[in-house]
Amino acid sequence: MIGGLFIYNHKGEVLISRVYRDDIGRNAVDAFRVNVIHARQQVRSPVTNIARTSFFHVKRSNIWLAAVTKQNVNAAMVFEFLYKMCDVMTAYFSKISEENIKNNFVLIYELLDEILDFGYPQNSESGALKTFITQQGIKSQVRDKDEQSQITSQVTGQIGWRREGIKYRRNELFLDVLESVNLLMSPQGQVLSAHVSGRVVMKSYLSGMPECKFGMNDKIVIDKQQGKGATSDDSAKSGKQSIAIDDCTFHQCVRLSKFDSERSISFIPPDGDYELMRYRTTKDIILPFRVIPLVREVGRTKLEVKVVIKSNFKASLLAQKIEVRIPTPLNTSGVQVICMKGKAKYKASDNAIVWKIKRMAGMKESQISAEIELLPTNEKKKWTRPPISMNFEVPFAPSGLKVRYLKVFESKLNYSDHDVIKWVRYIGRSGIYETRC
Repeated sequence: MIGGLFIYNHKGEVLISRVYRDDIGRNAVDAFRVNVIHARQQVRSPVTNIARTSFFHVKRSNIWLAAVTKQNVNAAMVFEFLYKMCDVMTAYFSKISEENIKNNFVLIYELLDEILDFGYPQNSESGALKTFITQQGIKSQVRDKDEQSQITSQVTGQIGWRREGIKYRRNELFLDVLESVNLLMSPQGQVLSAHVSGRVVMKSYLSGMPECKFGMNDKIVIDKQQGKGATSDDSAKSGKQSIAIDDCTFHQCVRLSKFDSERSISFIPPDGDYELMRYRTTKDIILPFRVIPLVREVGRTKLEVKVVIKSNFKASLLAQKIEVRIPTPLNTSGVQVICMKGKAKYKASDNAIVWKIKRMAGMKESQISAEIELLPTNEKKKWTRPPISMNFEVPFAPSGLKVRYLKVFESKLNYSDHDVIKWVRYIGRSGIYETRC
């Protein structure tokens, strides 16, 4: 599997070095530094082959994590391990930086001993690792035998992400549906490409070893229910229109066999924060905003720009953190801006007019007008007109995803689904949301 793991700073100095196979020598460290970190041109590929050795790397701020191997390994698995390693380090010391890595030098080596065994990834759940590896070192020696056996069964057992004996005075479950909507639209309003990337993030404070069931308005499930006798009128009354999920990935706690057979998401939740699933949809997307641009050239030294934004969601909802970036030519000498709502400013460093609106209700529209003065140039090449980009946050899921039910079952302890306090929140944000002008 992985022959060696190295962590570098921005200068190319090795902060952490661990070699698992004899075929990886010290020259591999220098090869990555010279060919990737200190390369004359920026290395865009995350996989680099140097002298029959493969280097898989990820970068976090000014820190490089590189996994090295001479074997034909599964690249996706190596990157999954590197991202997990980043998550584990973030869980322990919040930010991956050179200072934090130097301060937690011993801790990182202890974590690598647990996470990687002869180059093969093992348990990488931060919740399980935190039970016996802390910032003060390994605590196992101080624990009694019962506690040690409980940790051992957690790490080696079927449910490595949750330990037994967890108790809370109040059982609570938080669920966030976080979506990022991506759009490319033509000047005439035709959708050229659109998709939604979503995550279901949970935070659970539940006693014992509860079984949770999570249901959403998945098209396959809704169609099955209609086939069994539920009419389309019933689904319309409930207000839950179905969505077609193109692809999805789950946390290891989810029982995949049940999802394949019943399309129900059944799991024993980890304690605390975790990401339950990721998904992607491309059909029937609710586009929160429509941008209507109008650009008119007045001679060779003047541009008139008018941009209208329309909100396409319920009037009772409010969008926040709205920002529209209108690109301007490189030879812009001055800009006069008039906007109906919010604040607009020309940023010469970005070659763009930045229009910010704090809040905007649904089914509303607002517009901005600008006169752009241009310096005369000898260039015959016409301005290419980059697209207008937009950032925003809305309190609903643009994919149309709805949580149909969230049930909790705990047979050993005396609490039922009704005793659990549940919180569900939907947040839709802009990804790459662009309109050509």
